[in-house]
Amino acid sequence: MPGSRTGFFCWAAGHFLFIALAINIFQDQLEDEAQLSRMAKDLKTLREDYKQMNKSCFILGASGETGKELLKEILQTQLYSKVTLIGRRELKFEDEAYKDVKQEVVDFEKLDEYSSAFQGHDVGFCCLGTTKAKSGEAGFIRVDHDYVLKSAQLAKAGGCQHFNLESSKGADKESSFLYLRVKGEVEAEVEEIEFDRLSIFRPAVLLVDREESRPLEWLTRKLMVPVSHLFPTSYSVPIPTLVKAMLHNAILGSDKKVDLLENKAIHTLGKVWETSS
Repeated sequence: MPGSRTGFFCWAAGHFLFIALAINIFQDQLEDEAQLSRMAKDLKTLREDYKQMNKSCFILGASGETGKELLKEILQTQLYSKVTLIGRRELKFEDEAYKDVKQEVVDFEKLDEYSSAFQGHDVGFCCLGTTKAKSGEAGFIRVDHDYVLKSAQLAKAGGCQHFNLESSKGADKESSFLYLRVKGEVEAEVEEIEFDRLSIFRPAVLLVDREESRPLEWLTRKLMVPVSHLFPTSYSVPIPTLVKAMLHNAILGSDKKVDLLENKAIHTLGKVWETSS
């Protein structure tokens, strides 16, 4: 009998925690929907005003999953009067929508020699990134830190006013994990450049069917599917939501020099975009 009572109490406690968690999630969703409704009212007007400014932008890392989706979204919404891709190779596009996209091919090991590629852009989007598994530790640091930082410096010198940096959830320059430490270090050093406006995005696990085969990342995404349903804003984010949040963030403007957007804020901004479309 004592064992039965213990089992019952464990069962009851488990159900109580589940119900409490469900209520908390529901309350968060209601708060998010109210916030979405308030923000969406002004978004369409702000979006048209933003277009009228005839801003130009560049994208670093347009060959990656985030960069490709970002470019597609920018062209569909026609937010920028000029779009430039800065990368190590020229990308091939068959769709007519890409015909006016300018491309600057650079050697990231000699970026100072390509400073002209960074001149004349109002807004910059940096989606550069690799992995230690793909490039080794030194290669990862070179891409995710050195290339990003040097690009930001040249963008600032070239007149870029708003720099958008794709980072990672958990980025921390004091972290004992290489990936998170490097992300945190480059965030801090880009902030020191003092753009008129710096937006740092810290997405969690990116949900995407990546063309490039990364077995561990594939497994992580599969395991995250049920988790993402229970905790939709905590541990993952679809790449389309991330890029919509980036553009919506640009449209809304900010009175802060540095915006740090964690995963939940990214979800909220992405949903506002969808609500107002």
